[in-house]
Amino acid sequence: MDIQLLKTSKIHPKSKIEITGSKSESNRLLLLQALYPEIQVFNLSNSDDSVLMQKALKSTDTVIDIHHAGTAMRFLTAYFSTQVEREIVLTGSKRMKERPIKILVDALRELGAEIFYLEKEGYPPLKIVGKPLSKDKVSLQANVSSQYISALLLIASTLKNGITLKLDGEITSVPYIKMTLSLLNEIGIETQFIGNTISVNPLYGKPKRKKLVVESDWSSASYFYSVVALSNINTEIELSSYKKNSLQGDAVLAEIYKMFGVQTTYNNDSIILKKTNQYDSENPIELDLSDAPDIAQTIVVTAFGSGRTCSLTGLHTLKIKETDRLVALKTELEKFGAEVSITENSLHLKASNEIGENVNVATYNDHRMAMAFAPLGLKTTLTIKDAHVVSKSYPGFWEDLGHIGFELK
Repeated sequence: MDIQLLKTSKIHPKSKIEITGSKSESNRLLLLQALYPEIQVFNLSNSDDSVLMQKALKSTDTVIDIHHAGTAMRFLTAYFSTQVEREIVLTGSKRMKERPIKILVDALRELGAEIFYLEKEGYPPLKIVGKPLSKDKVSLQANVSSQYISALLLIASTLKNGITLKLDGEITSVPYIKMTLSLLNEIGIETQFIGNTISVNPLYGKPKRKKLVVESDWSSASYFYSVVALSNINTEIELSSYKKNSLQGDAVLAEIYKMFGVQTTYNNDSIILKKTNQYDSENPIELDLSDAPDIAQTIVVTAFGSGRTCSLTGLHTLKIKETDRLVALKTELEKFGAEVSITENSLHLKASNEIGENVNVATYNDHRMAMAFAPLGLKTTLTIKDAHVVSKSYPGFWEDLGHIGFELK
């Protein structure tokens, strides 16, 4: 399914949208719920990734296919390693078989796990033989995907002596690690994060807290920040349900989008985004997104639509996502006439007031490519190819865009 967004779209002056729970929080809590069935989780994400995670955790099959769900692949690799007397094959899509998992498998083997590669060394599919993991100390490079680290932390409390994890070098995506630790703390699991060492104690007895509510997804909110940034002065969009003391790293959006003239007001369990003229529209956007790489695509497209120069660093993990997001961004932005240069961990966009018309945006099986480019429909007519990919994280995205005034075909 392709969707055309028409330049004639006019955003309603005021709109309200409800966004379901964070995919990141949901998948962490689903795994903890599988380990501790007493836990009840509310406002779960309705994303494909979370649906696949739930299905996999309930499955009694010997082969489990998680398609494009990268978080599920990492978390389930760790989970099934601890499931005694269970032997499964964990596989996924063609792209999933190209996404490395060696770092996590090596760490789990160091703890005593029995995992085998069935095709290419270092990549899924995996054969996992569940068994008690006897060791409690492991080390990882600190600049790896935080999902590898969180996968280990989530199973740690079920091991006899917990886990002490040593991270070597500069740590990437710290907020996602802290999110995992905070959720463990909420159910009564003791943790420590001092310097580059993280420890998780075993949980004796039952969880302390048994009812948990997932905050709405900040990554999903990013697309509406972009819409407001590219809209007229005083446009307002209210999003629920959000909190000021969020566990999600992408909550940094509220600060970043001040550079684009978007003011965020917290109102009970909602945030209200409003376009103002209180910003310097000439200054280049310069950001290190090591702690929030998932919002890079949205920010770059917002900068392009605003005619701003943009330099982003800390993007090395984008190369192993659903697609190589740096290459994909460069390719698709250049179709609109943008000047983009990339390195292994950075992207530079040159300011331009020219935006090409009637561009077909390829999405590369990547939900964030589709949603990041959609707000450009306020500046030009464009077509998003394979627009259904948004279901990976935000199934109702196109309906919500229509609700706030976008004209879609």
